[in-house]
Amino acid sequence: MQNAGIAALGLDWRYTAFEVHPDHLAAAIAGAKAMRFIGLNLTLPHKLLAVGMVDELDASAKMWGAVNTIRFEALDGAGQWVPLSDAGTDDCATVRAHGFNTDADAIARALHEDLHFRASGARVLVLGAGGAGRTAALKLASDGVAELFIVNRTASKAEEIAAEIRQRFPQTTVATGYPLGPVDLLLHATSLGLEAGDAFPLDKARFAITRARAVYDVIYRPAETALLRTAKTSGCRVANGLGMLLHQGARALEIWASRPAPVEAMRKALKEELYG
Repeated sequence: MQNAGIAALGLDWRYTAFEVHPDHLAAAIAGAKAMRFIGLNLTLPHKLLAVGMVDELDASAKMWGAVNTIRFEALDGAGQWVPLSDAGTDDCATVRAHGFNTDADAIARALHEDLHFRASGARVLVLGAGGAGRTAALKLASDGVAELFIVNRTASKAEEIAAEIRQRFPQTTVATGYPLGPVDLLLHATSLGLEAGDAFPLDKARFAITRARAVYDVIYRPAETALLRTAKTSGCRVANGLGMLLHQGARALEIWASRPAPVEAMRKALKEELYG
């Protein structure tokens, strides 16, 4: 996806994957800065750790408390910080790591594009309180959902997020556990469904899938999880996490390149890579 976007923009860059142990994350970021990388993407479990490892936090990273994108910037002759992609060779003596979060806006955009979902006034059930679940819950609350229900295997983790939402977004009524009555959206953000033998992520005895008008699964491979298959059979509108993955990556490329991302070229490459 990123290399397709880079090629479409005509940039002499290459996007490459590196496996980094959490204990070595700070050294990896420092090494990338020393080698004058344009930027980095970070995935779990690095997003929360990186908040304290960058030199500057964008408003998005401060808002959501996580960093999934780093842009390296140079101090130019006028005393301004500019992306390394825009800096001259004489401006690279002083470089900083600037952290961003592109996940939250990507979730909102994917829900709107794929399910025509409007957060304002909606009732939402979120399954999972990990990285994706936390970001989704906070973003939905910030966008004005009326009621939010959070279910997690470890109840204390769900309550921790609920408490944060009550403090930061008091206009949203938030509770842990399954709701009574229907919801406008069920958002699944656990790893259940990645493997064929996984348990069903929803407690059918406590919440019938037919009570959800739309179901979004952050998992994108397989393209149709057991949850989505059941939801579609039950008449729900459904979508998987491909749109979220696409838009967080497209926004990251825009941050690095300081120009609009070629979203359709990236979408085509992503679909070919994931689904052949």
